[in-house]
Amino acid sequence: MNPITIPGAEPFFLPAGKVGCLLVHGFTGTPKEMRLMGDHLQQNGITAYGVRLAGHGTDINDMPRMRWRDWLASVEDGFHTIQGSCDQVFIAGLSMGGILSLLAASYLPLRGAIAMATPYELNIDWRIRFAKQLSVLVPFVAKGKDDVSDQEMAKQHIDYPAYPTRSIAEVVALLEQTRATLAQISIPILMVNSRADSTVPEQHQEQYARHLAGKTFRPFMVDRSGHVITEDVDRERVFRHVLDFINEFSQGK
Repeated sequence: MNPITIPGAEPFFLPAGKVGCLLVHGFTGTPKEMRLMGDHLQQNGITAYGVRLAGHGTDINDMPRMRWRDWLASVEDGFHTIQGSCDQVFIAGLSMGGILSLLAASYLPLRGAIAMATPYELNIDWRIRFAKQLSVLVPFVAKGKDDVSDQEMAKQHIDYPAYPTRSIAEVVALLEQTRATLAQISIPILMVNSRADSTVPEQHQEQYARHLAGKTFRPFMVDRSGHVITEDVDRERVFRHVLDFINEFSQGK
């Protein structure tokens, strides 16, 4: 029998110190898109765990059966796993992983949260409101051309080749739930975006900033990377900024 998980899409655990960071990949993606960040954190004394979200990294037909609560449960599992090795836990997510990270930040005992290339809402398209119904007729939506600048990294990227329409409806529901709980967040937030991201305009960072007013909110913007900011040309700057954020808000470091 062949492995169910796509080779290279496995979760990873990188032990280091007693401060840890749970890494959450994006929609249709895999833990691999967070691995370089995990390596950087481990090399600097931070334990890193890259979780694999339910329905991801296996077969694209697995994903439409999942609901946003299944993805959040994967994050909770990851938190409890890394908490067994660490006294303080941060969370960092990319795209939908950022949405999940912000939702988790509203109720889990985390030290801080990092949301990267995280949408505040999906692009305005009347069909999105009917994604659940449309999925019966159109189960998958083709992906457009990627916006990555680092072509070598693009060749190594692992994700599903299309978007499951039913799963898009779950992202909409997840966003609604997350926006409704932003006021409950009390931990520091770092939000990282790129001006070259064709999926999440920089205005989304401003929308989050307005709704997190009064919180410890740190915005950071890069200029050259596409949506998968953790694998693109500005990644080293992003990694250093994330590490600085973790070190700043870790107790006793």
